[in-house]
This record gives sequence, structure tokens and C-alpha cells, in this order.
Amino acid sequence: MTTTRHNSIHIPVGDRSIAGTLVGPNSLMPGVMLVHGWDGSQEQYIARAHEIAALGCICLTFDLRGHAQDRAARDAVTREDNLADMLAAYDVLVGHPSVDGSAVAVVGSSYGGYLAAILSTLRPVRWLGLRVPALYKDEDWLVPKRALSREELVAYRNSVVAPASNRALSAAAQFEGDVLLVESEFDTMVPHPVIKNYLDAFQKAHSMTYRVIKGADHALSQKAWSQSYTNVLVNWVCEMVKGAKEEAEAARSRKAAAREKSGAPKVLHSASGKVLASGADSPAIA
Repeated sequence: MTTTRHNSIHIPVGDRSIAGTLVGPNSLMPGVMLVHGWDGSQEQYIARAHEIAALGCICLTFDLRGHAQDRAARDAVTREDNLADMLAAYDVLVGHPSVDGSAVAVVGSSYGGYLAAILSTLRPVRWLGLRVPALYKDEDWLVPKRALSREELVAYRNSVVAPASNRALSAAAQFEGDVLLVESEFDTMVPHPVIKNYLDAFQKAHSMTYRVIKGADHALSQKAWSQSYTNVLVNWVCEMVKGAKEEAEAARSRKAAAREKSGAPKVLHSASGKVLASGADSPAIA
């Protein structure tokens, strides 16, 4: 028999609300948040989100402030602003009743990848997928993104940067989950030294999958390059999700075997851990 879980809810009725309880199968799904780069939009990830959702995940894409319909604010937006956007979006995703908060992937491209690395120090992230993650100087954190010196960025991105001196690389150095790092072979915006800095920083990662898209530029401007990235990303998420399910199933089997060996009654819990029923419960009388 499939186990179940429940969540207490409030149902708005006019200017009041009534209490309710949602009951469903006790099966949670991984959550995947996909973040576009600077000058991009969620449109770049929606098709990929559908492919990942088909693997049994709940995906969230969104437009960072200063982009898409909010482009009028583009000149004033800072990294602080866009990191706040990502934190709010993460909280919405994890707040979905079917998302497993211990199985969240954050995927980001370029500017979004840079911020995704930083987010991993502020929220639980199990899997981190970075495509051509950018690098920026910490001291310019509150400077509007559009006001940053292009010449200084080029020089900075072609230098060796220690994790201790950069917030994103420091986050990478602390990260203990699984990582996907994707580079474009002929990327002039995020050149190889940036990728090397990230590779060197991810020393504590549980696993590192590093791929180079041959011939590709930063924007993946040819369909074949874009499709190559889609294939790499979807295959990696599939591998991570499959591995997580196998680990969970093995853990359940071990617990069941231990419980059977000890002769303990079977216990049914809610998502919050509350005991719903056990083999020792006596039947209720209506």
C-alpha cells in the first residue's frame, strides 16, 4: 500500500478562511530552479525545464529584475537585487507541497551561474549546474551591473582568482554537493581562466561533471550548440535524480529490514514527522 502524507492549509472564503488538510501520496519530487544570464530571459530555459520535468522533477524558471518585461529597470539593477530575486524564487519552489527540500538543483548560465554559486551558501542546494559561470569583483557588489567597467572585467576574468577573494569562488570551495560545469570552447565573455578558477575551487564537491561544448561561443548562438548543452544538462539531471531515488530506496529498505528484525510495529508518518498510525494502534470507533 502506498504511504501518505498530509499538510494543513487555509482556504480563503470571502474575508475569512477555513482550515483544511491536503492528503496525498508520500512521494516528493526534486525541485530544479533554472536561472538565465544577463540580457537573457526565462524563455531560454522553458523548453529545457519541460524535458527535466518529464524526468519527475518540479521546475521553476523566472525573469530576473531588469530583464524581459522589467527591462526598463536594467540600468539600476545590482547583483544584490538579482540575488534577492533568486532567493525569493528558490523559496517559492521549495514551498511547493510536492518538492523535496533536500533534493534541490540550481542551474544557472553566465551571470545566473555566478549568482547560483553564491546562493548555495544561503539555501540548501544538492546539485549545482553552472554553464559558463561569470566572475565579478566583490568590491563592486552594489554597483549597477550595467555600470561595471568592461575593461576591468576582461582583465579580472583572465587572471587567477583565489576563492578567499571572491564570493562565488568561496561558495564553490564550500560546496559539497554534485556539480555540472559547462564551458564553451570559444567563449570570449567567460574565457577558460574563469572556468579554471571554478574547477580549482570545487575541491569539496561530491562529484564534478565537466564538459566543453566544441566550437561554441558564449551565447550558444547555433542550434547545434544549444542542443548539445540541453543534452548535457538533461542527462546530468537524470543521472542525479536516478541516483537520489536509488539512495532513498536503499535507505528505506535498510530501515524496513531493521524494523522487521527488531519486531517493531510499522509506523506511518506525515511529512512533518507526526505519527499518523502504527501497527499498535487499536481500531477507532466511529
